[in-house]
Amino acid sequence: MSSADESLNKAEDLLARLEQARARLDETQDPDQAIEILQELADLAREVEAELQRAKRAAETEAAAPPNPDAPAS
Repeated sequence: MSSADESLNKAEDLLARLEQARARLDETQDPDQAIEILQELADLAREVEAELQRAKRAAETEAAAPPNPDAPAS
């Protein structure tokens, strides 16, 4: 698996966590808990953005690299 694929998989996992946190936010009536969940959502969103940037850089690097004749076929 390429590092771009790994970053995309991490981003998908983070998006699932983000969705779970959003669902908890919908369910809470406690303002303090809502603030905590909003902070968690912001943190997760930053992590997703970082993983997507890593995936983009990795994909660009992999696309620019010359083919490796010793690499197994995908």
